[in-house]
Formats: sequence, structure tokens, C-alpha cells
Amino acid sequence: MRERWTATQVSALTPDASSLSAARSLASVSRWHALGADDGPPGTVWGLCKGSGSKPYQTCVDLDDPAFRCSCPSRKIPCKHVLGLLLIWADGEVGETPVPDWVAEWHAGRASRAAKAEARRTAAAEPATDAQIRAAARRAAQRDDRVSRGVAELAQWLDDQVRGGIAGLDRAGYAHWDGVASRLIDAQAPGLARQVRYLAGVASSGAGWDQRLLAEFGLLRLLTRAYERIDYLPDDLAATVRNHVGFTVPVEQVLASEPVRDVWQVLAQRDIADDRLTTRRTWLIGRESGRPALVLAFAAANQPLPVDLVLGTEVDADLCFYPGAAQLRAVVKVRHAAPMRFRSPTGSGTVEAMLRAYADALSSDPWAANWPGVVRGVVTPGDTWRLVDETGKGVDVQIGADEPWHVVAAAGGRPAEIAGEWSPEGFRPLALYVDGEVIPA
Repeated sequence: MRERWTATQVSALTPDASSLSAARSLASVSRWHALGADDGPPGTVWGLCKGSGSKPYQTCVDLDDPAFRCSCPSRKIPCKHVLGLLLIWADGEVGETPVPDWVAEWHAGRASRAAKAEARRTAAAEPATDAQIRAAARRAAQRDDRVSRGVAELAQWLDDQVRGGIAGLDRAGYAHWDGVASRLIDAQAPGLARQVRYLAGVASSGAGWDQRLLAEFGLLRLLTRAYERIDYLPDDLAATVRNHVGFTVPVEQVLASEPVRDVWQVLAQRDIADDRLTTRRTWLIGRESGRPALVLAFAAANQPLPVDLVLGTEVDADLCFYPGAAQLRAVVKVRHAAPMRFRSPTGSGTVEAMLRAYADALSSDPWAANWPGVVRGVVTPGDTWRLVDETGKGVDVQIGADEPWHVVAAAGGRPAEIAGEWSPEGFRPLALYVDGEVIPA
């Protein structure tokens, strides 16, 4: 019998608070009929929910990916009907029954689309013609030339900022940075452009901004110098520099690299949104290897994000890592089994161990902004919030918009395994593991 998710894990899939509230009102067997489940593969749960029209909404979930389907008109993924169905299933109120035709047709359609996508990837992997190779080399050379000019301009601008003194940059406004960032976009160096725009926030970050800004200037100038000498760098470090400058690696190329198989635990997730794009950062750790991995997902503003990695579950899978010195970012290539819940994350340790891991990462990639960590300890409130481990050592906690009282309440005053991101600004709690349950922070 398949292990069910918890209600908390189902809640972590919600696109917004209103969807969860509506789902809870649907999480009653009396609102559904023809409920059923099948252990698969693929594992599936389905049901028919009465809607506003004459026909009930057909709702089903592939529990292995996971993937969702509902005939309702909602553009949210997952919709309230999917979430309500999963809440009922999590409560153990859905028994095994034969798979109905409409669910089988959905699975067949998904399998057909997956086969076509694989055929397209295979076709794309075929050797290029001589003409295609020459055209690609010409485009690459043109971009390298544009990027080199943009890097040289940025290096000169950084030198001018320091030479002229940074007093007053906290009042310079965003226009001071946007002009440089826009020129870097034109030079096809979007990674550098993002970092320049980030400087605007550093300059307006309050007391101590000048020291933080100088540190960021130094890192950015180091990056420009590394790019100027990229032909002399080791391959892994050169790949890291190109990544931070803004060169992308095709997913097909990543998937063609040697995979790493492990049971990967989904430790924590964080969504970062701006006016144009929402990015989901999902942190994984290998149960056997202890190796960290970061899977990124993107969606245009107001569009749903993928939910194929469920917080608090682990999956036997092959991961392929992007090239680079630290090799942190990865993509899932093959899943060998359905996801299962885990009670306690691998690698839970002390503040010192987390800082040592981050220091090792910085020795390979000086521009690594974040690193995952799992610390067994407590979050203590005060003028400066702290994460304190069982040895008594602690680090500052990033507060964000609200003080994290919910983290303190969830732990109930006891030490908990707290997963999150570490950066020079402090530790950001993202998930707590308490009594075998995962609680998003």
C-alpha cells in the first residue's frame, strides 16, 4: 500500500492561501463520488466533484510525478478540487478501485506527449551539419565579443565608483544602477545585469550599507577579472564564471552528462517573485551521499509553478548536474520509484558544520550566494533573532518581512531539525522537521 502524504505536505502545494481555504471546504467525502485510488505505477487518485454546471468535475492526480488534471475552468495549478481530493486521500478516506476509462485516457495522453518530447530530444541530439556548426560558432563568437565589451565597461564603472567614493550612493536611486544594468542586457550578460540591480538594494539596506556595498563591489570586480582571464581558468571554474556572467547551458547538454543516482530528499523550498518571473528554489540532499542539489523552476508572473518535487518526500532518482566548480544546480533525469515521505532529513548537524560546508563551497565558487543547511536547534527571538544549535553556537536569522514567530511556535520550544538557506546575511529557515512531520517555515 502506497504511503500517503500528510495534510501539511498537501498544503505546501497550494498556489495561494485562498486555494487552500477553498480546498478544505471540499475535503469531505460527501462532496465527491466515484472516488478511487490505484497504487500503479503510476500511482493515481481520482474523483468526481459536483460543480456549478450539470457535469461533475473530473479530477485526478498522478502521485509519482506528481501531475494534476481537473476539468474545472480554474487556471490555478493545482486547483482547489485537486487539493481537496488530495486532502481526502491523505486522511485515508479513498480506497483502491479499478481505474476508470477517463483516467486511463489521461495517462495514455501524457505517455504519448512524453514519447514525442523524447523523440524531439533525440532528434536534437543528432550530429549537426558542417553548416550548422559554422553558424553556431559564428553566433558564439559574436556573443563573446559583445559580452567582453560589456564586462570591460562594467569593470571600468566599478573602478570609477570606488575611485570617486561611495558616499551618497545610498541616496542615488535605482536610476544610477539601471543604466549600467540595461547596457549589460544589451551586451548579452544578464547575470551581471541582475547583480548590478541587486546593488541598488544593498545601497539602501540601512546601517552598514557601505561595508556591504564595498564587499559586493569587490566580488563583482573579481568576476569581471575572472572573465577577462577565462581562457586560463580550469574548465570547472570557467564554467562557474560563465554561469554568473549569464551564459546558459542547454538542458539537453546537462541531461547528457553522467547522472548521480541517490535517494534525494526534498529538504526545503522557496519562491522568489518579481514583476516578470517567479523562481522556485528546491533544495535536495542525497540520503546516501549527503550531496546537496538545487533544482530551479521558473514561471511567468501569475502563472503556476511546477510541483513535481513535494516537500518532505524522497525519491530514488538520477540527477544530472550543471557544469561548474561547486556543481550544485541539477535537473531530475529519471525517477526509479514513487516518492515516499521521510521523517528526518539527512545531514542534520551543527552551525559549525553548516558554515564549514559553505566555506568549502566558497573556495570553489566565491560568488555562491546561498548554500543549504540543516541544523538541529532552536530559533530564539530578540533584537537579533538567532538560530542556536545544541552546542550553544548560533548564527543570525534573516527576518524578512515578518518576524518568524511561527517557526518558534511550530517547534514548541524544543530543538527541531531546521532546514534552510545560509548566506552572508544569515540563515533563512524554510522548513522544520518535528516529530516526523514537515512544517513549511
